[in-house]
Amino acid sequence: MPGPEESTDQPVSEARLIQARMDKLERLRERGVDPYPARFKPTSNSVAARAALDVVESEQGEGAKSEALILAGRMMARRGMGKAAFIDLKDSAGTIQLHLRQDVLGDQYELLEDLDLGDIIGAEGPVFRTRRGEPSIEVQSLILLTKAIRPLPDKWAGLTDIEKRFRQRYLDLISNDRSMEIARMRSAIVASMRSFMH
Repeated sequence: MPGPEESTDQPVSEARLIQARMDKLERLRERGVDPYPARFKPTSNSVAARAALDVVESEQGEGAKSEALILAGRMMARRGMGKAAFIDLKDSAGTIQLHLRQDVLGDQYELLEDLDLGDIIGAEGPVFRTRRGEPSIEVQSLILLTKAIRPLPDKWAGLTDIEKRFRQRYLDLISNDRSMEIARMRSAIVASMRSFMH
């Protein structure tokens, strides 16, 4: 069942979206889920996971799976529910698809009901290639790392307000890949200049 922010019938005020997320936060706490755990140690990122799959496929052929990897990132999209779902996980290196199945995750699959776009999650599992050829993580363990209270900017329109882009820089960096690339390039250029001058 889609959350309130996925509804396309009418625009929903930001205050109602925030309240819906706060309600989910309380439900998580009542179920004994810590929405802000202190520790989590990823072993890989989206780019390394794709590379690991390429290595395994070159050695074992199509249909091979890598060893289990641990990744963390922001949930940017979710498709399907029922007994299976796909999540687009965005980390500092890029984006990778997560494949979640109820028969694999068991009780952890119920966590999906209280997840929203923008939440930071951790996932563990091997990398495999779906029937459509998309490298994906077959999630064997799922954990919520940070419950996002404020909704992300509209996926298609993005941040159109220039003033808001500069006042709330973190939103621009989350929603705009080009802004993140420019920020990284600027940092690398400044570091290079400092190194040269030193």
